[in-house]
Amino acid sequence: MARYDFASDNTAPATPEALQALIAANQGFTSGYGTDQVTAKAADLVRAMLDADAEVRFVASGTAANALSLAALCRPFEAVLAHEHAHVCTDETGAPGYFGQGLGLVGLPGPSGKIDAAALNEALDQPDVSYHQSPAALSLTNATEYGTVYTHAALKALIQPAKAKGYGVHLDGARLANAAAAGFELTAIKDLGVDILVVGGTKAGMPPTEAVVIFDRQLARRFDARLKQAGQLPSKGRYYAAPFIGMLQDGAFLRHAAHANAMAKRLEALMPFKVRHPVEANGLFVEMDEPTLQRLHAAGWFAYRFLDGTVRFMCSWATTAEAVDTLGETLGRLR
Repeated sequence: MARYDFASDNTAPATPEALQALIAANQGFTSGYGTDQVTAKAADLVRAMLDADAEVRFVASGTAANALSLAALCRPFEAVLAHEHAHVCTDETGAPGYFGQGLGLVGLPGPSGKIDAAALNEALDQPDVSYHQSPAALSLTNATEYGTVYTHAALKALIQPAKAKGYGVHLDGARLANAAAAGFELTAIKDLGVDILVVGGTKAGMPPTEAVVIFDRQLARRFDARLKQAGQLPSKGRYYAAPFIGMLQDGAFLRHAAHANAMAKRLEALMPFKVRHPVEANGLFVEMDEPTLQRLHAAGWFAYRFLDGTVRFMCSWATTAEAVDTLGETLGRLR
């Protein structure tokens, strides 16, 4: 049987803290559709983590969170600027365009998942024309799809020219916990000019849930109606919110992410194949030919070939040092 320990951080089970919070929330009767005390407590904990006065909603998936956020920032005849390998551009089956009723996506280049500033400025300088979807929003990802982490200064350098043009800004934080564990200060996000932030729960070790944080409160008007129309406002919404209580109330969110990051560093030290991108969060991307990848699969370990041709290994809160060492031994034999 194939092992999926390193295929994705999505393959890991949920953390004990998240599950215990679900059990605690499963007591008695509450109001529905996110108006309950469990959801209120989870939202307060998210606001406290970010030190921000913002609206918070909980949805089932990162795709839903990203797509609905971008739809709130963009009209159907406009477009979103994002890294060409961002999740919204490559892995969401056109969901932003679907929920945005036709909004476009413009992919920009840049090393290791980070948007190149010159490419962004070139896109911002393009004239508005009637036959082209001119951009109205910028989407950024931290940690990036390649496991690298933007500094606050780097994000600010990209956000400021976009805001100067009047664009909205979305930050995809599917692996925000890993970025924070690598030194990215969460309380500084509110001052960067981000309008909507997605705080990843699933990849951090929760059952399916993501938090949508709306810094620009004008965008919160009728956002619940947008969620309802998209099937993302369930009557028992407390079950989306509760895992955040378990993960945030005692620091498990960052503690588990720090462990995942440390396991990635441990694997990097054992890796006999060339690592293509800096290992700053919980992922490694290595150069490996197809026959070797197939031999790895035959040896019982599954890993994906990623967008740039590298093979990706992801660590999670549940990754053990023993699993890392065993994989390292297998990779050593394949080399």
